[in-house]
Amino acid sequence: MSGARMHRLNRLNRLTPLRGSNGAAFGPDGRLYVAQFLAGQISAVDVRTGDVEVVVPPGGPVQSPDDLAFAPDGTMYIIDTVPGRVWRRTADGTITLVTDQVRLPNGIAFAGERLFVNEMTRDGRLLELRAGDEPAVLTGGLAVGNAMQLGPDGHLYYPHMLTGEVHRVSPDGGAPELVAAGVHQPVAVRFDLAGTLLVLSRGAEGIVTRIDLHGSGDRTIVTSGITGLDNAAFDAENRMFVTSFASGGLSELHPDGRTREIAPRGLTGPYGITVDLGGTVHAADHYRLARAQGPDADVATTALLHFVHGVAADGDLLHLTSQYGQVNTYHQTTGTVRMRATGLDAPLGIVAGPDGTLIVAESGAGRVLTIDADDTVTVLADGLGRPAGVAVHDGHVYVSDERHGTVSRLDDGVPVPLIEDLDTPQGLAISDGRLFAAEAGRHRLVSVDLLTGGHPQTTDVPSAGGAHRDLPALSAHGLPGVPRPFAGLAAAPDGSLYLAADGEGGILHLTPAEHP
Repeated sequence: MSGARMHRLNRLNRLTPLRGSNGAAFGPDGRLYVAQFLAGQISAVDVRTGDVEVVVPPGGPVQSPDDLAFAPDGTMYIIDTVPGRVWRRTADGTITLVTDQVRLPNGIAFAGERLFVNEMTRDGRLLELRAGDEPAVLTGGLAVGNAMQLGPDGHLYYPHMLTGEVHRVSPDGGAPELVAAGVHQPVAVRFDLAGTLLVLSRGAEGIVTRIDLHGSGDRTIVTSGITGLDNAAFDAENRMFVTSFASGGLSELHPDGRTREIAPRGLTGPYGITVDLGGTVHAADHYRLARAQGPDADVATTALLHFVHGVAADGDLLHLTSQYGQVNTYHQTTGTVRMRATGLDAPLGIVAGPDGTLIVAESGAGRVLTIDADDTVTVLADGLGRPAGVAVHDGHVYVSDERHGTVSRLDDGVPVPLIEDLDTPQGLAISDGRLFAAEAGRHRLVSVDLLTGGHPQTTDVPSAGGAHRDLPALSAHGLPGVPRPFAGLAAAPDGSLYLAADGEGGILHLTPAEHP
């Protein structure tokens, strides 16, 4: 392969060192330790300066850390959700397994020297982990548990995410007690230093509910504007710091709802990317649809739509894939979602044809599908390796194949290779008669002239192509795991390109160097 094709690269969003931020707890050194489920790492943040250090990098035994807690002696205990493990990390960095006998663990808390975890499943359990013994069950019936804490009354408090409730139970077991019902999408339960109960919402508005447990039971609602709150921690001055699973970063949240940014928010992916006719750039960011607003600005959340991975603009519609088997259509004006297909095997790239027919790369099944206006699914091609990106032009469908390292045209369902010997080709786009592919394995764009053919041309893009962690898309309990990386690519009406730079968490705008 030969021929370099020069492009100018401009980034359209701020980057964040915390790409998805989940469980948080202050360590013995005074820094706030933040688990990053999607990034597969744990970072320590100096809340005074905003400095961030990765202390548990990806690629080690901890695969998808979601929550953490510190024992009285300063040892860190880590929830590793998708594999279903709990780890112990000592001050010298040594990591050892505590247990692998918990189904989808999430919440974690200490009561003195005693360690407790709960399960993020329907009919989940709250367990005590005891050295050398099987976990002891305190109670069951959790309707998807999450971040919990020991209350000032000595009880463990935890949310039921499915039912909008907060419950408590004694560390010695017994019947759990309903503390609060009708709480807005609870995801985490926390107490400030005065003993006030605060319940974080995972919704778009960033709601925190303060509940007086000392007598009146009164509730106060504060709206932070931080989409997808996940967890919180209080420092020695009773300042509250909050994380976001949807946009990452770290902020101090004041009692009146004002926020102070400690680490900037940003994209957790991004994965698929598209440009509508108005020039708005939309990114599929796993937990949400997001849109770029400028190089020095946060991306904006269009909607919390969990597990979006591929996206294609079609007028006022955005067509979406999920690695967990669905194809949906989101209407930007009404905010409604229409399911187009379900039960697919890891669908990735998606594009809308001129007549509105959807073309989908069903990666896990090695197929390319079409979905018509009546939601009838038809197999356009099968027997492929791992199709990832799709594009359509002049009646032809093009597909990238990660496993076979090819970009091909489909002729009557048969792939005819146009570019070969690629390393993990993913997103596809067509601009000015050229077919472009994001070659994630070599961090570059590769293109070929669709009319004349000839030697492919390349453009290096170091931030394209995220690190692949070989985790299951679904846990053993059918709940979503960590998504595979996907470097999406889209062509704008003006002929320029947009790339989902999932290696850095950025959206890149690429214009030919010879253009002004």
